Amino acid sequence: MPRFKLSFLHPRFWLTWLGLLLFFFFTLLPLPVINATAERLGDYASRKNRKRFHIAKTNLSLCYPHSSEAEIEVMVRQHFRSYLRGLLQYGLIWWAPVSRLDKYIEVEGFEQIDELLSQSKNVIVLTCHSAGLEFTGVALARRYACSGPYKAMRNAVLNWVVARGRTRLGTLAYTREEGFRPLIRDTRRGRVLIYLADEDLGPEVSVFAPFFGVPKATISVLGRLTKSCDAQVLPCISCYDSERSKYVIKVFPPLQNFPTGDAPADATAMNKAVERLIAECPTQYFWNLRLFQTRPPGEASVYD
Repeated sequence: MPRFKLSFLHPRFWLTWLGLLLFFFFTLLPLPVINATAERLGDYASRKNRKRFHIAKTNLSLCYPHSSEAEIEVMVRQHFRSYLRGLLQYGLIWWAPVSRLDKYIEVEGFEQIDELLSQSKNVIVLTCHSAGLEFTGVALARRYACSGPYKAMRNAVLNWVVARGRTRLGTLAYTREEGFRPLIRDTRRGRVLIYLADEDLGPEVSVFAPFFGVPKATISVLGRLTKSCDAQVLPCISCYDSERSKYVIKVFPPLQNFPTGDAPADATAMNKAVERLIAECPTQYFWNLRLFQTRPPGEASVYD
C-alpha cells in the first residue's frame, strides 16, 4: 500500500484535499440524504455529460438490442443515479466505522466460499465494475483474508486514500505492475482472490469473445490464473436495494468445467458469468466505460 508523503501537502493537491473533505462530510450524513443527493447529481450528470451519456447509451443499445430508444435512455439515467450514489458513498468505505458499514450489507451464498475453504480449496471471486463494487470488497474482507489487484491512480493523494480504504480491513492489494505472482502466492496460501476482468485493455492482452452477443476484447488471464492457483471461480455481484437501503452481495455457484485451456472458450465462459451478474441489477453496472473500444480488424469504432 502506498505510504503518506509530505509531498501530498503540496499546493497542487489542495483541490484534491478539498474534494476529500467534501466526501468526508457526506459520511456524516444519513444514508437517505446521501442517496437523494446522488439522484439529483445523477440526473444533472446525465444531462450535462453528453460524452459519457453517449457511451452508456451505445453500450446499452448494443447489449439490449430489443429495447426501444426510450427504454434505453431511461436505463442510462438510472445508471447515472446508481453511479453517483456509489461515488458519494466512497467516503463510507474510506472512513465510516465498520459497524456502520455492516448495517448496509446483506450477503447471500457465502456459505459456498465457507465450504470450499473448509475443504482447503482455493477460491477466486469473479466480480465486475458496478456501483456496489466497493461494498463487495468490504463484505468479503469482513469474513475472509483477501487479496486483489488494483489500478494505481495518477493523482498520488487519491491513490493513497483509495488504496488505504481498500486495505483497511486487511485486504492485500497489488498494482498491475507487480504482476500476478503475489496474487497466485496469496491464493495458494488460502486468501480469497477478488478479481475483475470486464475492462477493455486492448488487443495485446485480450481475445475477442461475445459479450451480450457483441464481440468484445476480453482479458484472457482468468483461465490461466485459475489453473495456476488450483482454484474454484465463484461469480459475485453487489446490488443496491433502495427500499431497504442495503447492498445485497450475492455469490453464485462455481464455474463448471473451467478452465478448459482454450483462451477464447474460457473468455466466453467468463463473459457469460459477468452477463449473469449484470442481470441481477442491470442499471448498476458501469455502462459508462468504453467496453467495446477495441474492435475486431476492419470494424469501425462503435462510439463515433
